[in-house]
Amino acid sequence: MPRIRRPTASGFLACALLVAGVRSTHAQAIGQGFELERAGRTEAAAAAYLATIRGNPTDLAALLGLERVLPALDRTSELLPLAARAAAVDMTSDPLRGLLVRTCVTLGMLDSADAVVRVWARARPGSEAPYREWATALSDVKAYGPSREAFLAGRKALGRPAAFAVELAELAQRVGEWEIAAGEWGLAVTAAPTELANAAGELGDAPEERRERIVRVLAPPGAAPARLRLAAELVLQWGDPPRAWSLFEASLGAPSATEARALFRFADLAAQLETPAAWRVRGNALRRFADMVPAPLAVRARADAARAYLIAGDPAAAQTQLALVAADPEAPPEAKRLAQVTLVRAFIQGGQLDSATACLARATLNEDERNELRYALARARIQHGDLVLADSVLASDSSVEASALRGRIALYRGDLQVARALLLAAGPYAGDRRDATERSALVALIIQVSGSTDRAPALGAALLTLARGDSGAAVDALRQAARQLPEQGGRADVLLLAGRVAARPGGDGGAAAALFDEAVRVGGTGAAAPAAELESARLCARQGQTAKAREHLEHLILTYPASAVVPEARRELERVKGAIPRS
Repeated sequence: MPRIRRPTASGFLACALLVAGVRSTHAQAIGQGFELERAGRTEAAAAAYLATIRGNPTDLAALLGLERVLPALDRTSELLPLAARAAAVDMTSDPLRGLLVRTCVTLGMLDSADAVVRVWARARPGSEAPYREWATALSDVKAYGPSREAFLAGRKALGRPAAFAVELAELAQRVGEWEIAAGEWGLAVTAAPTELANAAGELGDAPEERRERIVRVLAPPGAAPARLRLAAELVLQWGDPPRAWSLFEASLGAPSATEARALFRFADLAAQLETPAAWRVRGNALRRFADMVPAPLAVRARADAARAYLIAGDPAAAQTQLALVAADPEAPPEAKRLAQVTLVRAFIQGGQLDSATACLARATLNEDERNELRYALARARIQHGDLVLADSVLASDSSVEASALRGRIALYRGDLQVARALLLAAGPYAGDRRDATERSALVALIIQVSGSTDRAPALGAALLTLARGDSGAAVDALRQAARQLPEQGGRADVLLLAGRVAARPGGDGGAAAALFDEAVRVGGTGAAAPAAELESARLCARQGQTAKAREHLEHLILTYPASAVVPEARRELERVKGAIPRS
C-alpha cells in the first residue's frame, strides 16, 4: 500500500505564500484601477479592471469599477455579458444580481431586468433586495412610473402592506404627488414609529395649498396613533398649535414609557415655535407627561409646564400645576424652590398681587431670586396704581434696581426733584437696554419741566396712566398737564410726548398732528420744536401725504439748522423724494 505523503512545513509555507501573492496581486490591480479612476484616466482604469475580471469573473470590486467608468467611455454595453456571467457563476450573490439588473435598466433592456428580478426573487423568497434594486435602478433613469410599479409589485409579492413605504413616499414627493406620499409615510410610521422625525421633515416641505389634504390623508376617522402623531407634528410646524395638540392628544393611549417619550418630544417641538399658543401646547404635553412618569420626573415636568402656561398667558393653569408640586411630599427641595418662584410669577401675572406678596413671604429662596420677584411685584403694583404698596415692597433696598423703581414712583406722584435724583442714581445699570433708554427720556423730560416747578402732580398722574397702558386716556391727560406748564417750562416737551403716544399704531393720527403742531408753536428755540416737526413729517409720510411731509422737513432744516435732529430730517427728506427706498 503506497504511503500517503504528508505536506512538509516548507510545503505549507509555499502554499501560503502563493495564496498571499495572488491576493497581493489582486489588491494591487484593484488599487491601480481605483487610482487611475481618481486621476481621470478612465480608459486605463477600465483596462485594469478588465484585466482583473479575466482572472476572476466574479470580482465584485472590479465589476463595480467598470460600472463607474464604462458609461463615461460610452461602453456600457460591454458590462452586460460580464455581469451576466458573474451572476451565473455565483448565483448566491445579491450584489452581482443587483449589478446585472442595473446594467439591463441602464441599457433600456427592461424586459431582461424584469426576468432577472423574477429569477432572483424565486431564489430569495421574502427578500426585498430584488425589488428594491429594480425599482431604484428605474428611478435613477427617471422612469418614475415603472419604478413605482416595481415597488408595488414587490409589496404584493412579499405580502407586507408597508413594504417599501419610505421609498414609495420619496418617489411620490419627487413627482409632486404629496397626498400619495402622505399615505405612504403613514404606512411607514405605523410599521416603524422611529421614522416619525424623517416623515415630518420630508412632508413639512409640502406646498401650502396641499397641506390640508395631507392632514386628511394622515388623520381619517380611526387613524392609527402613529399617523395622528405625524399629522400633529406637521400641523404644529405649519403654525396651528391648538389643532396640533388636538390631533396629538387623540393619539394617546394607556400610560407607558412609549407614550411618555412621545409627549416629551412633542413638548420640545412646541417650544421651538415660541408663540403663546405653542407654549400652551408645551404646557399641555408636559402636564400629561407628568401623569405618566415617576415622582421626581413628574415634579420637574409640572414646574416646567407651569412656566410654559405662564408664558402662554394662562396663570390659572400654571397655579394648578404648581399646587400639585407644593403638595407632593416627595418633591425635592430644588423642585419646590422652582415651583415657589414660578407660583409667585403666576400670581403677579394673574393680577393676584396680595397672593403674590403672601407667597413671596413664605418662600424659601436665595437673595437674587427674592429680589427679582420683589422688583416684579413692585412693577406690578405700579401698573395697578398702588404707589404706596409698591414703595413698601422695596422697603429699605438701596440697589440700582430699587432706585429706578423708586424714581418712577416719585415721578408718578409728581415729585420731580426726588424722581430726577433717583433715576440718575440708577443710571444705565438697572433693567435692560429698553429700560435704560426709557429712563433717559424721562430724565430729559423732568429736566425741561423742573426748570419751572419742583412738583407736577398732573404730569405724574398722566405718566402713570401711560405706564398702566391706557394710551387714549394718557394722551388727554398729558395734553391737560402740558397746558398747566409755562411755555418755556417744558410744555412743548410734554405735548411732543403726547403726540408720539397718539401717533402709535391704532392711535389717533389727527390728534397726533394737532399736538405736534402745538409743540412747534410753543416750542420756540428749544429742542422739542424741531423734534415735533420731524414727527409731523413722519406722520404725513405714513399717511401718504408726501408733499406735506416734504414741506415739514424743508422747513425744519431751514428753521433749526443747529438742531440735533437735522441729520435725521435730511435722511427722511431723501426718502420722501424717493432717493432712499423705505425698508
